[in-house]
Amino acid sequence: MKTPLTVAVGALVAVALSTLAPAPPRTFPTGPAAARSASVGAAPPAAAAVVAPAATSTPSPGTTAAAPSAALPAPSGTVALVVTDPQIDFLSPEGVSWELVGASVEENGTVEHIDELFGAAERAGVPTFVSPHYYYPHDHAWRFEGTLERVMHEIGMFDRPDPLSLEGFDGSGADWLPLYEDHIAKAVVTSPHKIYGPETNDLVLQLRKRGVDTVVLAGMSANLCTEAHMRELLEQGFEVHVVADATAAARTDMGDGYESALINFRYIANSVLDTEQAVAFLTGDRD
Repeated sequence: MKTPLTVAVGALVAVALSTLAPAPPRTFPTGPAAARSASVGAAPPAAAAVVAPAATSTPSPGTTAAAPSAALPAPSGTVALVVTDPQIDFLSPEGVSWELVGASVEENGTVEHIDELFGAAERAGVPTFVSPHYYYPHDHAWRFEGTLERVMHEIGMFDRPDPLSLEGFDGSGADWLPLYEDHIAKAVVTSPHKIYGPETNDLVLQLRKRGVDTVVLAGMSANLCTEAHMRELLEQGFEVHVVADATAAARTDMGDGYESALINFRYIANSVLDTEQAVAFLTGDRD
């Protein structure tokens, strides 16, 4: 049975896909096979290892294999935990996007893993920053939008009635997941980002003012806000370690957003960790 959400997404996906010319599938060898088939001009093995330190296999769609870094990196500076969009609309069956992201959230154990990270940061005295996503009535007057922006606006995702009012906020889709409320009460909550990245909020300013230069990054959603935060923080000169099983993403006819994000995490982040490794990174327990 099709719901209004799947109908809306399906229509937008059809429009997006209609603009794309079909291309033959491409496969990329990994591990020893990748080294044997390296093209002329490719980076030498040592440099390649830095880009993808543990990409020994390509996970099949729907798996939670994160290919974390083989060796746990040592923090090079002042560390903070950054969590994007730990909100009901993404992480609860009551949220408006659950139909799209729920399977990925459950398979990765995303809710529980984010909670573990919050707890580890608190125990270690590591500062935590939350970058939320809110939309106000004036945001719905935008004259153009990307595919997923349009979906979020059409389904009322992260909606709040006013920037200065909390009327109706408690328990709404824009509210924190109840499991995280005590943790977030002790965190730095930035101004909201508006599309995907932190260019539109004060996250970078807040990190700089605390002397942070190394970020452990988690939250929702993997190929949108989490990846956009990773990219911008790296461009801003931060060291960024992504926790691959503390995020998740939508699955639509356009593809699996989580699998897409994993590829880019491996190529771009300083390292890709699982939650166990990230807890050790945050607490200094590296044995």
